[in-house]
Amino acid sequence: MSSQQRSRRSTKRVTMTDVAKLSGVSASTVSLYLRRPAEVSDALGRRIQNAIDTLGYVPNLMAGALAAAQTRVIGVVVPSLVNSMFSSTVSRMQMALSHHGYQLLLGHSEYSEEQEESLVRAFMSWSPSAMVLTGLQHSRETRRILTSSALPVVEMWELGSNALDTMVGFSHEDVGRAQARHLIESGCRRLAFIGARLSIDNRARLRATGLRTACQDLLGSSNCQIIDTGTDRMAEAARKALRALLAEQPDIDGIVFSNDVLALGAIAEAQARGIRIPEDIALVGFGDMDFSNCCLPSISTVRPPRQEIGDRVAMSLLDSLQGKAAETTVDLGFELLVRESSTRRVGLTIP
Repeated sequence: MSSQQRSRRSTKRVTMTDVAKLSGVSASTVSLYLRRPAEVSDALGRRIQNAIDTLGYVPNLMAGALAAAQTRVIGVVVPSLVNSMFSSTVSRMQMALSHHGYQLLLGHSEYSEEQEESLVRAFMSWSPSAMVLTGLQHSRETRRILTSSALPVVEMWELGSNALDTMVGFSHEDVGRAQARHLIESGCRRLAFIGARLSIDNRARLRATGLRTACQDLLGSSNCQIIDTGTDRMAEAARKALRALLAEQPDIDGIVFSNDVLALGAIAEAQARGIRIPEDIALVGFGDMDFSNCCLPSISTVRPPRQEIGDRVAMSLLDSLQGKAAETTVDLGFELLVRESSTRRVGLTIP
């Protein structure tokens, strides 16, 4: 074969008809498999996928979207791609939706409403089938774009008022109240909240509000200090925040953190100062990170339903896209895990 012939062969575009011929099915069956794979039998699906893999066929999603005026993509905006909590949610969402022929366009806003708006605008230019946002706080323009689009919209990881369409998550204020109640029941009377990016992280701010409300209800005082570490490196920022807190309020005996990394940094600072955890100060984090149950002391924390959120978001989207009635509010709750950093009663079993 000449180099010219090889060049012509290598540039020939593989078509859906080629896939149909190799797999022994009609082109319409190949099309159905690409659009709604769950509606094709497993045996046919394997034959078609083998043909696709053999030929290296890449479907033209934009061409297939001309008639429907939509692509089979779903735009997803999360605050961070580094945070494993959001990564777990997106992973589960991707697995559930890809089985039905949908793929995700993913972007991260870095907790910025302006960046979220920019991502929504960019995603809308791809004619998505639906949009998924994190939280309920958005710019006015983002809300206008999505409410006028008539697309299914799911806001995840938070519950509250003024939702665009469907909410899947849990109450962060309830989390803060549960954390405060646990510390108070453990004997703490002077509580504080240390959080990162509280000026832009609405969910952490809501947990701080819940803590303050619980202090008012249970202790008769809402005078609990709330400290924002800003956007510094979290563990070191927590050490600095604890030093400042102790200088101002040396009798503090219970602290809630907006995440487990901050709690870990505070433990390091306390140990360096000879402060006993939890005898002198009890600590509670948020997130149930992988290290939380392995460090010394292990960190009491809140486990959010990160994977369940992804599953339920996908379920809600599929119901909406198939014209089925979907729940508008899905409350998945959360789990408070009591470990060594807040266990003051001798003999209490640590889960």
